[in-house]
Amino acid sequence: MNGATIYELLTALARDGTGFVLVVLTESLGSTPQDTGAKMLVTAAGLHAGTIGGGKVEAKAIALAQEMLVTHAAAPRFVNWALKTDVGMTCGGSVKLYFEPHVAGGAGAAWPIWIFGAGHVVQALVPVLAPLDCQLVIVDPRREWLDRLPRARNVRYVEAAEPADLVPTMPDHAFLLCLTKGHASDRPVLQRALAGRNFPFVGVIGSDSKAKVLQKELVAAGLPAKRAKAFHCPVGLPFGNNDPREIALSIAAQLLTERDRQRATRT
Repeated sequence: MNGATIYELLTALARDGTGFVLVVLTESLGSTPQDTGAKMLVTAAGLHAGTIGGGKVEAKAIALAQEMLVTHAAAPRFVNWALKTDVGMTCGGSVKLYFEPHVAGGAGAAWPIWIFGAGHVVQALVPVLAPLDCQLVIVDPRREWLDRLPRARNVRYVEAAEPADLVPTMPDHAFLLCLTKGHASDRPVLQRALAGRNFPFVGVIGSDSKAKVLQKELVAAGLPAKRAKAFHCPVGLPFGNNDPREIALSIAAQLLTERDRQRATRT
């Protein structure tokens, strides 16, 4: 597979928000199964494209790349393996490999934020979040509202008739916001998010009374009571008024506060 094809596929993975590792054979000495410059792409599911020679050395490299994805490693890594002693091959050569991780969320962003809805609050929120080091995905069935959103390099605009169907495709560490046009369109997204995933932050626009209604409906749909309460509603810190721009600022402030709190607990 030629380099152009590898990099086209790499770009597509980044655009779709899929985490992957680019593995490059930077040096090969002696008897090795592939030449210097060979490349492959590895996702959480395994080998996505390319090859660095197959066999045991490739299997070991794939396993290391998958481990990097699971642990959300952000720093590139070099390894130098003697094929006989480190890999268990009969070849007497050695390889040096470069592992470049691209965290799920698109464009290597460490902080993916998925927003369901494209209404007035989202129109005000995107300009606040887009300049930050994040990757935004905006999902809405209404093309006309998506088209009104400001364009930015780190924002994807997804038209989907059934937005909730996209929840299983989200990165595990994504922040999720339900800011749709109403309770009826928020609940399916919330149901999929709380039933099958464990996102670090789930926020829903609305009031305390809306939160209680949603919790009751989620329990009726089969969710345990504890899981049915695992979301922030009303989303946003308690300041400002009901102007969409002030609501957007309060939501952004809560997202940043929660992001920093979670980072602090991991250090």
